[in-house]
Amino acid sequence: MSPLRGSGDGGLDGVIDRDELGLSKIYVQAKRYAEATIGRPKVQEFVGALATRGANVGVFFTTSRFTGEAVDAAERVPQEIALVDGERLTALMLRHKVGVQVARTIEILKVDEDFFADE
Repeated sequence: MSPLRGSGDGGLDGVIDRDELGLSKIYVQAKRYAEATIGRPKVQEFVGALATRGANVGVFFTTSRFTGEAVDAAERVPQEIALVDGERLTALMLRHKVGVQVARTIEILKVDEDFFADE
């Protein structure tokens, strides 16, 4: 992902090239909140930022959660919008081992009965 920084970022945090030539892009917005929820206005701002760039695909990440109105707003726009809340983000990070470390590995052994079989 390439970060978008500065006054010209249009409210977007990054862009992911879906192909090697950069012809298909996914725009990203990320909000890190401990307790606040993301409501409809923030999703509408994201959609507006996508429209300004002529973008059709976006992912909105948050460490908190989205309100029902925010989810409804994302479903009603022509752009493809994925909303990833803190719970889903955590599951994706664990599944793809991004931003996590193995803390402990447990090895469980069982008797190899073939080893003791008479031939």
